Amino acid sequence: MIDAHHHLWDPSRRDYPWMSGTALEPIRRPYTVDDLRTVTKTAGVKGTVLVQTVSSEEETREFLAAAQAEALIVGVVGWTDLTAPDVAERVAAFSGPLVGIRHQVENEPDPSWLTRPDVLRGLAALGEAGLAYDLLVKPPQLPAALAAAKALPDQVFVLDHAAKPPISSGDWQPWADGVAALGELGNVYCKLSGLVTEADWARWKVGQLARWAEHVLESFGASRLMFGSDWPVCELAAAYEVVVDTAFSLTGSLSDAERLEFFDGTARRAYRLS
Repeated sequence: MIDAHHHLWDPSRRDYPWMSGTALEPIRRPYTVDDLRTVTKTAGVKGTVLVQTVSSEEETREFLAAAQAEALIVGVVGWTDLTAPDVAERVAAFSGPLVGIRHQVENEPDPSWLTRPDVLRGLAALGEAGLAYDLLVKPPQLPAALAAAKALPDQVFVLDHAAKPPISSGDWQPWADGVAALGELGNVYCKLSGLVTEADWARWKVGQLARWAEHVLESFGASRLMFGSDWPVCELAAAYEVVVDTAFSLTGSLSDAERLEFFDGTARRAYRLS
């Protein structure tokens, strides 16, 4: 089993703007590689993909060093400035198992940020370097994500957290159509991750997630859908092992071969993992 989406952080060393506010106080503490080993061992996870948390090349270098020192971490999705003229040189300068780049597009005031010419040029450079691009978007940014993926058919895109469906409010559209449209493109993969924190943290049930998960599975199929825990963010709503059990429940309709794709093969292909 590969966990294709988790984080590490230390608020005593670095500022995490998205972590402000009392609601996130329960996870505002260091989460280390030792913690990662503990939660993944219990769940039977054999490899992980460590994903950026802030717009910092320094963090990316730290994550790559952590991956080189820890066999459990098989890939890193880092950050670089996609709008920089030298983006190709920037990603080439990273040393270690870099498999992708991500930017917090969900926080950009321009919903069309992904279709800016300088951003598209940066995304094209990632494709030339053999790197995936993780789409961290919400429903308002889905049209731009679709346009970018269509404009760059040779670039691999990975939709994080299924575009953060508004499970707690129940607003099906425009999320459902946006996800389905992305699912029609062969160069776009998706992570079934983060659903528990899009629902009511204290009252969610597996059954409440099923409709949303089924739509994602129908849109992408097991061969382009992968498991991600979104740990430690998930701890706001569920422990690591609960997230894993929930993923098994939500994919109960899959065959054994399809489930192997979901928990292992898809992540290996999308991120070119060894």
